[in-house]
Amino acid sequence: MIEISCLNDITWHEALEAGGSHSEVWSLETRNFTARNQNVLDLDFVRSRFPALSTDWALFDNAGGSVPLASVIDGVASYMGRLGVQLGASYDLSVEAGERVQAGHRSMEELMVAESGEVILGPSTTVLLAHLARALRPSWREGDEVIVTDLDHEANIGPWRALGASGIVLKEWKLRRESASLELEDLKALLTERTRLVAVTHCSNIVGRIHDVSAMAEAAHGVGARVCVDGVAFAPHRRIDVRALGVDFYVFSTYKTYGPHQAVLWGRRELLAEARSQNHFFVGEDQLPAKMEPGGPNHELAASLPAIPEYLESLATHHGAHDWAGGARSGTEPNPLDRAFELIATHERALAARVLEFLSQRQGVRVIGPESSDAAIRVPTISFVAEGRHASEIPTALDGEKVAIRWGDFYAKRAVQSLGLQSAGGVIRISMVHYNTLDEVDRLIRALDRCL
Repeated sequence: MIEISCLNDITWHEALEAGGSHSEVWSLETRNFTARNQNVLDLDFVRSRFPALSTDWALFDNAGGSVPLASVIDGVASYMGRLGVQLGASYDLSVEAGERVQAGHRSMEELMVAESGEVILGPSTTVLLAHLARALRPSWREGDEVIVTDLDHEANIGPWRALGASGIVLKEWKLRRESASLELEDLKALLTERTRLVAVTHCSNIVGRIHDVSAMAEAAHGVGARVCVDGVAFAPHRRIDVRALGVDFYVFSTYKTYGPHQAVLWGRRELLAEARSQNHFFVGEDQLPAKMEPGGPNHELAASLPAIPEYLESLATHHGAHDWAGGARSGTEPNPLDRAFELIATHERALAARVLEFLSQRQGVRVIGPESSDAAIRVPTISFVAEGRHASEIPTALDGEKVAIRWGDFYAKRAVQSLGLQSAGGVIRISMVHYNTLDEVDRLIRALDRCL
C-alpha cells in the first residue's frame, strides 16, 4: 500500500507514480473523503431541491442541461401567474415586474462578482456571442486579427469566424491532439500587435479540462488584445469571479447551472460602452445592459434567476458556512458562494474518480483528456471512446436501464474532427454535477460493464 497520508496533498498522477495501483489510489481517496466529513455534501438536502430527480432515471447528461431548481420553477410560475404585464409603466404591477427582472440581472452580477450594468441576459450563449461579435466589429479595421480555437463549442467560434467576410483575419489556436488541450505557448505564437480578440473555452464541454484563462488573458493583454471566455461547461462546477480571472468577456448558460433556459454575458463596462448597440436606434449607446438586449430579456426567466445564488447560499449555510474561513480573502468575510462551490468540487471529484477508475481498467477504452479527478484539473465531464465501437452503441444500450448518457460532437464538431473521431460518431460523454450520487455512479458502472 502506498504511504500517502492525504490524497488532497498530491495529485492523482503523483499517487500513481508513488507506486499505488488505481484501486489503491481510489480506496485512499474514498477514505480521505469520508474522513473529511465536514466537506461531505448532504445529498438528501441537495436532491430535495430538484423535483425532476424524483424519477427513476440516473441523469448523466447534465452538460447538455441540468435539471432546474424547484425555486426556479416557482419563480417562473409566480411571475407568469400574476405579472403578465409590460415593463416601464407607472402602475404597481408593472413596477413590480420591472423590479423582479432587474433582480435577475443583479443576481447574476452577484454570482459572477460583476458590477452593475455589466451583465446581459439573452436566450442562449450562441445568440449573445453573435450580438457581441457584431457589436465589436465596427471598432476594428480590415486586417485586424481574431484568434479562435478548434476546441470550443461552436457558439464561441462561429460568430468570430463570420467576421472573416468583413476583412477580419482569423487564426486558429489548435488543440494538442495527444492531450486534447490548449497550450499557452501555442497561443503566444499566434499573438501579434494586430490581434484584437482571443476566444477560448474555460473548460471544454467534451474534454472537461480546466484551462488557465488568467494566464491566457495576461498573454493576450500583452499585445493589447481582449479575451472572450466560454464558461458554459465550467459554471455549474466552480465559482466564477470575472475580476479575479482578469478576462474581458465571459458567457455561460443558466439552464446548465440549475436555472431557466437562458444565458448570461458579462463584459467589462468600459468595453461594453465602446461596443455598438444591438438594439433599436433610439436605445442610446450609454444604456447598459439594454443596448445589448434587443427585444429585452425574457421577463419570467429573468425573474427566476435569483433562485440560483439563493440556493448556493443555502447550501453553504446548511453545511456550516459561518464556521468556515477557507474562502475568505484578507480582511474580508468568507463568501458563502465560495463555500458552496468548495463543497460541490469536493463531491464531484469523488464522482469523477470512481468513473475514471472504472474506465482506466477497461481494455480498449480511451478517456479523452485528463485521467485525473483532481478538481484543479478537471470538472466531472468525462468523454471516452471504445475501440471498434461506434459512439452511438453505448448510450443507446443504457437507455433500457434508465441510465442517461449521450454520444456525438456536442456542438464541438471542430474538436471532434481535430481529434480524428468523426468517423466513430464522436465521443461517449458522461457529464455529472453535484446532485449525482455515488450510488448512481455505481449503477452507471454496472451498466457500462455489461455493454463495453
